[in-house]
Amino acid sequence: MSGRELCRDLLCPPRRIRRGAALTLVFAGVLVAGAATGSFPETGQTGQPTRKAAFRPAGEATTPHEDVQKAAADAMADGKSPMEAAERAVSRSGDRWAAVYSEGAYQEFQDALDGRYTGVGLWASREQDGRIEVTRVQPDSPAAQAGIREGDRLTSVDGSKVDGRPVTDVVSLLRGDADDAAAGTTVTLGLQRGTRAWTRKLRRASLSTDSVTVRKLPGGVTVIKIAAFTKGSGDAVRAAVREVPADGGIILDLRGNSGGLVTEAVETSSAFLDGGLVATYDVDGAPRSLHADPGGDTARPLVALVDGGTMSAAEMLTGALQDRGRAVVIGSRTFGKGSIQMPTRLPDGSVAELTVGHYRTPSGHAVDGQGITPDLEAGPGDDALRRAETVLTGLGASS
Repeated sequence: MSGRELCRDLLCPPRRIRRGAALTLVFAGVLVAGAATGSFPETGQTGQPTRKAAFRPAGEATTPHEDVQKAAADAMADGKSPMEAAERAVSRSGDRWAAVYSEGAYQEFQDALDGRYTGVGLWASREQDGRIEVTRVQPDSPAAQAGIREGDRLTSVDGSKVDGRPVTDVVSLLRGDADDAAAGTTVTLGLQRGTRAWTRKLRRASLSTDSVTVRKLPGGVTVIKIAAFTKGSGDAVRAAVREVPADGGIILDLRGNSGGLVTEAVETSSAFLDGGLVATYDVDGAPRSLHADPGGDTARPLVALVDGGTMSAAEMLTGALQDRGRAVVIGSRTFGKGSIQMPTRLPDGSVAELTVGHYRTPSGHAVDGQGITPDLEAGPGDDALRRAETVLTGLGASS
């Protein structure tokens, strides 16, 4: 894989999450499977409850959710594992984005979407030579308290060498099994800084993270970075927009955003749109639509930054802002995941999350497998930021 694989221990799958028949989600340059879903909450936020099998007349076709539930129920009746039966059914379904979670793993996934996770507070990357490097340390986390710094090399986790391993595997080792690695359990890291090599035992902790960060560039432009659409992301973006001067420009940085809660992406769109269509989608063939709330800011110049790691709900937001003429999109083509998943609770407490439909942008563009083409191409890092600042100046933002 070219470039760097990026991941953090908030939104990567625990080791016992099973994906069909050992399906592995390998994204182009980004490996973030935990929130790589255009996901509706299990209950509450959208009024979309956990799906349950409905009665159908004999001979009428069933949905994949019903097939999985039946396989799990039959397995339980026979004294076998409902989760393993569900995995086999998911494998046969051909659903690329389907996942079967143990009860503990699914709860951990839900916690991550709520901005909570158990870990040591490290962000990691795999460099082109296969080395694993610490790219960020969360303040006040166990890693920070142990003196680990950005740029340190991670050489082993609990005695297992990590060089050359997929970064998701490394981060999953850091976090431990979803079913039995709680806060307070320990993990031993092998580290290297220059010529110094050492080991350090860390105690995992319950941590929280802000998926929305805001910073001001020297020219007065406000950068709003959304790492993932976790609970509260939309409100945080609205609050950030209100703090931008009336003539100030905004860069909405969606690079590396692997998705998350659809409801939060729609709420974010409401910060920039005065109502109107965000996306259309279908659930088992039934057409539906998503709309922004009225009253969003439509005056401040806006640029959206995207790349190959911009996925799912982040692509939905990008498509809405682009199609509605609200933002100039800069960067590289997005990943192309335009599917929506909903969860089904199984008899043993495990959860199957299956694709129920696909969404389109307001102009009818299908995202799945195609992605979104930016208005202006730009390279990674500061190159894209510089181009965004130039565009904002042309759009009338103060500098």
